[in-house]
Amino acid sequence: MRSESPAFPACLSAAAPSHLADGLLDGLTEHGWSQQNIFLSAQLTLELAAECRALAANGVLNPAKVGRGTAQALRTEIRGDRILWLKAGQSPACDQYLQLMENLRIALNRALYLGLDEYESHFAFYPPGASYQTHLDRFRDDDCRTVSVVIYLNHNWLPEQGGALRLHPQGESTQDIAPLGSRLVLFLSADMLHEVLPATRDRLSLAGWFRRRPA
Repeated sequence: MRSESPAFPACLSAAAPSHLADGLLDGLTEHGWSQQNIFLSAQLTLELAAECRALAANGVLNPAKVGRGTAQALRTEIRGDRILWLKAGQSPACDQYLQLMENLRIALNRALYLGLDEYESHFAFYPPGASYQTHLDRFRDDDCRTVSVVIYLNHNWLPEQGGALRLHPQGESTQDIAPLGSRLVLFLSADMLHEVLPATRDRLSLAGWFRRRPA
């Protein structure tokens, strides 16, 4: 069974915003991961997807590296996505998305007492055949990342196109989550091994992390 995180109390103390599905935060505490199939509006999903595609077409996205600091290295056999970190004012669509994440940060703190202080996020563009091998999102020398977030931007995704997020919950069967547009996935950064399986078409998402302040 999954080891319990001491950060979570036995019960929730506050209601989440109305756009969050019932049980979303409970699933995070009980299983270490949770999902909501329609988190973004269809319009916002399309706008963010168009922005990601435009950035890719214009060569603005950068090959993602593995490691941290001076140890960062480009290892395409491990990770094949291209990314761009978001910043406030980048576009109206990104600002709307970041406001939703701020609302979610507040909801997580109110319900689960996580002490989340900030959110960081980037576009992630996987061309056909690209993948990301099994890994954890928390660095060994930095425990600030607490809750990982993935939001998918793919219109009319079909199961046979692949590209699933494969979760490896401790002591449980693997869980494959298809990258359907507007879908939100949350999981515990320190505990949840996960990987991205290759797809037969471009795979677009927003990856992010709610972070605590350094100790």
